[in-house]
Amino acid sequence: MLDIKFIRQNVELIKDACRKKQINPDIVDKLIEADKKRSELMQSVEKTRRLKNEANEKIKSASLEEKQKIIEEMKKLDSTDEKELQESERNFEELMLLIPNIPHESVPEGKSDEDNVEVKTWGNIPQFDYPIKDHVEIAKNLDIVDFERGAKVAGFRGYFIKNEAFKLCFAIWNLALEKIMAKGFGPMIAPSLVKESALTGTGYLPQAKDDVYETCDGMYLAGTSEVAIMNYHSGETLSIDKLPIKYVGFSPCFRTEIGSYGKDVKGILRVHEFFKLEQVIICENSKEQTERLHEEITRNSEEVLEALELPYRRVLNCAGDLGLGQVKKYDLEAWVPSQNKYRETHSASYFYEFQTRRLNIKYKEEDGEVKYAHSLNNTLIATPRILISLLENHQQKDGSVKIPKALHKYLNFTEIKPKNE
Repeated sequence: MLDIKFIRQNVELIKDACRKKQINPDIVDKLIEADKKRSELMQSVEKTRRLKNEANEKIKSASLEEKQKIIEEMKKLDSTDEKELQESERNFEELMLLIPNIPHESVPEGKSDEDNVEVKTWGNIPQFDYPIKDHVEIAKNLDIVDFERGAKVAGFRGYFIKNEAFKLCFAIWNLALEKIMAKGFGPMIAPSLVKESALTGTGYLPQAKDDVYETCDGMYLAGTSEVAIMNYHSGETLSIDKLPIKYVGFSPCFRTEIGSYGKDVKGILRVHEFFKLEQVIICENSKEQTERLHEEITRNSEEVLEALELPYRRVLNCAGDLGLGQVKKYDLEAWVPSQNKYRETHSASYFYEFQTRRLNIKYKEEDGEVKYAHSLNNTLIATPRILISLLENHQQKDGSVKIPKALHKYLNFTEIKPKNE
């Protein structure tokens, strides 16, 4: 969240951020009014408390008659303000959670991903001199994904990854891990089952509650290990000499995909359950360092795509395609031949203090000053989605799929041959 002092001093700037992120700017006026009411009630309550404290001091040395008189006067003091203040505090805190972060000045305006701006492309789009297959047909012919039994067991968007695809996923994870750990990222397997406070702290609640699975006991299934890893340091004051802290988290991930029905229903592009390696960084409160690290984590993911020999592009997300807390975001999109377009595989974002204020993650400067840290995150690789581009771009005329050279050392095969043609 943002600092309320900053919001008070920059009301129009925050309203403009709301407009850019497709949020009703009236929420800012509601917050300012709630803040004003809260302040007034706090003053009234503090005055009442002060009078009560003064009366308690007088009672200590007062006569019996004077004590009775003081007690009667204290009964007249209105205590309704205490209850109103509690309600006002709750309203204020709820509104604070709805205020968006301000997009970076380089972020273009726009309403959706259709308005994102291409900033880079890599690789040659493959040219096929034979009829190509989409990943669903390829996977069925190779007998490496079972969609029908997946739907039977797990319902809509269910799937089984098996045979060579099973090994392929492990090879991709190993490749990505080897690359990122060489850059100083500490690996951890993060929990997917998290408390509500963990999702609120990272900004996924309350806005995106429909996207998150809630359990019968009030816990939630996270859609990324970013949630758990950011909460790993919640409530802590870190040493500046430990920053930046770099993690790569691995976890199963869960998303309801509510709102996407009718979209990409075929195959493994939009699924409810998947696996992801996620880069997470906590760094100093420095815009320059944060922007540099944003480029770094984006480049880390590009190197994985390049090792997999997949044509891709980097796009700068428009303001309307940013999350509530995101200041700036790049998407990486790999080429999908059957659709004749790029599809998103990675998202790299930074938040400045938005998450760390919610999570109370601070660090102490060498001069003793305490500041909120900055946070960043980016997909390193997600499966099974990446298999779509890998299978389609590396398909051969005879129906087989060649395995990129970078994966050979993790596998006992260099191609997958058809079984069900």
